[in-house]
Amino acid sequence: MRLESVSLRYARRGPYVLDEVALELAPGTITAVVGGNGSGKSSLLKVAAGLLAPTAGHVRQRPAAVGYVPERLPADMRLSSRAYLAHMGRIQGLGTREARRRGGELLERLRVEGDTEAPIGTLSKGNAQKVALAQALLAEPRLLILDEPWSGLDAPTHRVLVDCLAEQRAAGAIVLLTEHRPGAVAASADAVHRLHAGRLTEQPGPLVPPAPRQAGDPDPDADADADADTAGDQGADPAGGFDLVLGPPPAAGGGTRSARAAVEPLRGLPGVLSAYADGSRVRLRTTAGRRDAVLLTVLREGYAVLDVRAAAGDVRAAVAEPQPPGGPRRRTPAVPGRPGPAPEPTGEVR
Repeated sequence: MRLESVSLRYARRGPYVLDEVALELAPGTITAVVGGNGSGKSSLLKVAAGLLAPTAGHVRQRPAAVGYVPERLPADMRLSSRAYLAHMGRIQGLGTREARRRGGELLERLRVEGDTEAPIGTLSKGNAQKVALAQALLAEPRLLILDEPWSGLDAPTHRVLVDCLAEQRAAGAIVLLTEHRPGAVAASADAVHRLHAGRLTEQPGPLVPPAPRQAGDPDPDADADADADTAGDQGADPAGGFDLVLGPPPAAGGGTRSARAAVEPLRGLPGVLSAYADGSRVRLRTTAGRRDAVLLTVLREGYAVLDVRAAAGDVRAAVAEPQPPGGPRRRTPAVPGRPGPAPEPTGEVR
């Protein structure tokens, strides 16, 4: 599937929301588009899904079976979750019995809480998002489009979504998603593009997403190449590393626990050079070779990944620096605290 020189504006003389966007999407890949709020991400997805016609340019070779997850379902929906999924399943070509069965399975897998016979408009934002995900997965889409799919999801469903995306990729589907936090897609995308001022640019370093882990499967982290921790010995830059910012640590049975209580287990992960609590967040520094394995581990543990960026300076300093008595300081030179990236200017978007 290809987007060729796609441009879009909503008024005849209005500004372009999308400007000469070119994007190639291969079967069996996950592509993420990141950008600030108002950058045009939702408009790009609607064009890709066929819901909006571009002002100029073309979308070619779009698969017939499209699953689309909007940013949010309408707040005034009166159908219940089960009735809505049965209805959407029939629209997508499933028989009534199969649509109900498939819908029930997805509601259970995605852990939809609350009364599934009550109107969707009465559900919380997170549970409504789960219903939207379920309808997109009903009929084995060949093109799956998701608008900020992690928004509002709890930690257990975050892990389920990572597995669902990997399953779609393994089945040969094209997956296109958006997210305003680059770190949230770091372990799930083959390619990451940034949309800013209507222009799309590819980000360096595409990552291979994790395959869904089945019960009884060995821990892939345990089988990872031990040489990854000493990449510098193999000719790679020994100073390369990455800083990760994680959201509040999940607690068993739901909720969160203190960041300080979560730090010690993370320090023991292979490739983690340092870890410390920063308010309700956790900051890690990893070796370059173990970055993806650490990301996969923390996602499976239910953390939200807020930011991933190349570490400034030599990561060996994180190992060599002595810690003060009583444990690590709140901020250490090994993992310098930095303000987040400057916000991008927002353009007109609907």
